[in-house]
Amino acid sequence: MLVFRWLLMLLLLAAGVSFAFYAGTGQAKYKRYGLVILKWTLLAAAGFFLVLFLERVAT
Repeated sequence: MLVFRWLLMLLLLAAGVSFAFYAGTGQAKYKRYGLVILKWTLLAAAGFFLVLFLERVAT
């Protein structure tokens, strides 16, 4: 659980750094990288919390 939380935080940080690079350079590839990282991070987090929720409901 702790590893997953750290992984989520690092991925969100990576998305933020990509957006900062986009703001600094204006190159669209950094915005695209940031959006892809953010999308998959949020999907993984939603899946993780869905599993936690279903475990609580089952018990």
